[in-house]
Amino acid sequence: MAPTPPEPAETVLTRSPSLAPLLARGAVLSPFRRPGPAAAHPRTRLVLEGLRPDPARLAAYARVCGFPAGADTLPVTYPHVLGFPLAMRLMSARDFPLPLLGLVHTSIGITRHRATPSTASYDLTVHVDGLAPHRRGTEAAVVTHLRAGDDLVWESRSTYLARHRTAHTEERARTEEDPELPAVEEWQLPGDLGRRYGAASGDRNPIHLHPLTARLFGFPRAIAHGMWTVARCLAAHGVPDAAEVRADFRAPVLLPGTVTYAADAGRFALRGGRGRVHLTGAVTSL
Repeated sequence: MAPTPPEPAETVLTRSPSLAPLLARGAVLSPFRRPGPAAAHPRTRLVLEGLRPDPARLAAYARVCGFPAGADTLPVTYPHVLGFPLAMRLMSARDFPLPLLGLVHTSIGITRHRATPSTASYDLTVHVDGLAPHRRGTEAAVVTHLRAGDDLVWESRSTYLARHRTAHTEERARTEEDPELPAVEEWQLPGDLGRRYGAASGDRNPIHLHPLTARLFGFPRAIAHGMWTVARCLAAHGVPDAAEVRADFRAPVLLPGTVTYAADAGRFALRGGRGRVHLTGAVTSL
């Protein structure tokens, strides 16, 4: 029987880390990474206590994602924004084995156990939950917990893929597409959407900001943040106070561009031209 991995050690932070230097550090260290599912990874759980969402940033986030202005409850995706600087600190650290440059957000699962008031104080914890083989490389799982007092009110699990050569063949490419959902509405996405979302969320990855910086990473134009696409879909779909959300990021959305939001019952999708699927997801009430 394999030994049970040790519980992550806690490191308590006094403030949320600044994203810009973390992105820079991760970029510098990326060429020296040696990704693989058996690689060592950070065993630290970062903790940030007594966090109160900033009303101005929250309002800007709601505007750019289409959530109702002045709502009493945090948008269901907003705790990811609060926890992202902690996740970036872990993923840019020297002991994180996957290169930050080129790392792809492939999925997110969210469970909101109850309403999360926008004026409340919360404790955040973030840790790397492990590495797993993927047919295109290695995936890391990052877990975020949001607590109000002793109660776990929101949690998420995100997966991030580092592409590299691999002999892993157990996971097969998708051979069947999900049944096509009926179109609900078409969205025209402006060229500055990445800059607007970056200003609201703090995620100013250069692939989202300008065509010139996006081309450095192989994209013909800037691409929309994956977390913007799922947030915009959930703003249109609606999410109960207690719910599970699952979203899989399938293909980047180029900016400017036109996408179609589709939904039926608890399922949703974002499609582009020629039937290309950018995002699929589902909402389940608890």
